[in-house]
Amino acid sequence: MRKAALCFGENLMEYKTIDLASYKRRDHFAYFNTLAYPYVGVTSNVEITGLLEKIKREGLPFFLTVCYCAARAANSVPELRQRVVDGGIVEFTRCRTSHTVALEDGTYCYCTLDSGVPFSEYLTAGAQAQEAAKRQRSIQEEPGEDLDKFFISSLPWLSYTSLVQPVPHPADSNPRITWGRYFTQEGKVLLPVSILCNHALVDGVHLAAFYQALSSELREREQNSVLL
Repeated sequence: MRKAALCFGENLMEYKTIDLASYKRRDHFAYFNTLAYPYVGVTSNVEITGLLEKIKREGLPFFLTVCYCAARAANSVPELRQRVVDGGIVEFTRCRTSHTVALEDGTYCYCTLDSGVPFSEYLTAGAQAQEAAKRQRSIQEEPGEDLDKFFISSLPWLSYTSLVQPVPHPADSNPRITWGRYFTQEGKVLLPVSILCNHALVDGVHLAAFYQALSSELREREQNSVLL
């Protein structure tokens, strides 16, 4: 493996190249790269009972709070930080998020954030970045600038049990994470969360690891001070 960096504009993205000769999923990688639709995804409910109480009590932004947790959970799974590039695999040190921001005309734009900072800093930077994104009103990015990103969106109007995502052709390898409207069941507040990944890089065990990490991140946000 070699460490290097991709540089686009002001963004420097550190990564390492996976040696396919010793890669344990080499056959899986080759097989799923031949498929027209190589994606694997799932929707699962995660509990946010205590966190929602804290969000309401302290006036925290719901979307940014969940986005912070989702980004950190995804970053904790190496396979979710991997991308297919020129027929090989690179693994980023940390991935940013590109999330949707609603506009007043019913459309949306994209906003990029980095969760590798304390929560309080993230909330401040997130609010500023979203306002800047609303002024730019863009869903366009320079070629290659989306390689290190998780694609994040939400459907706050709906609780759902499955979700079909639009994907490009040829296939990309950015994980897509989406959540819907939370609901109450048997005294617990649950949030439906979907994740879609390229199966050439990600298996079911890695999806399960994401949900486990997400539950841990949500509990940590519930228990810790906003300053942490």
